[in-house]
Amino acid sequence: MRALHIACSSLLLPVVLAAQAPPAYRGFTPGMAYRDFATRAQLLARRDTLRCNTSKKTAQLMECGVQIRDPSDTTNFYLSAYVIEGKVAMLSFGDSGGVRLVKRSQRDLLRRWGPAHATGVGTWEWKNGRRVARLNWRGRGGARWIYINLADNDLMDGISRYVKATTSRKP
Repeated sequence: MRALHIACSSLLLPVVLAAQAPPAYRGFTPGMAYRDFATRAQLLARRDTLRCNTSKKTAQLMECGVQIRDPSDTTNFYLSAYVIEGKVAMLSFGDSGGVRLVKRSQRDLLRRWGPAHATGVGTWEWKNGRRVARLNWRGRGGARWIYINLADNDLMDGISRYVKATTSRKP
């Protein structure tokens, strides 16, 4: 009986570990080191340079962006990231196209992360603890805009160390 328990546990271990890992998309994941992010972004940059702006109050907060092209399927995205204390807290992949772009993105993400939870009109979400992946799409006529966002909310909470709480003003 004990041998059966060990055998079943060893088969389930990769599934459990994968469920605990942050969502990864095109080689990027929230929580990755800034240096790894910058290296991968520059590698995929298509005639563009990664640009990062530091916060006016502290160098511990940065916003970065670059146009990338994934060579695996030649998909183009505008990649942006929020970096807090040297770690990527949030990633966003933006693209525009038609209805086919939305359908292709939906199929791709369902294949990667399984069933989604619809959180509103044009928004799907996958949660894993405090890590969240979202697909958001909007459209007008035949045009569509999609955004795939990956966030580690534990890291995002770190921004509070650098932003002072606002006091409410009475009129």
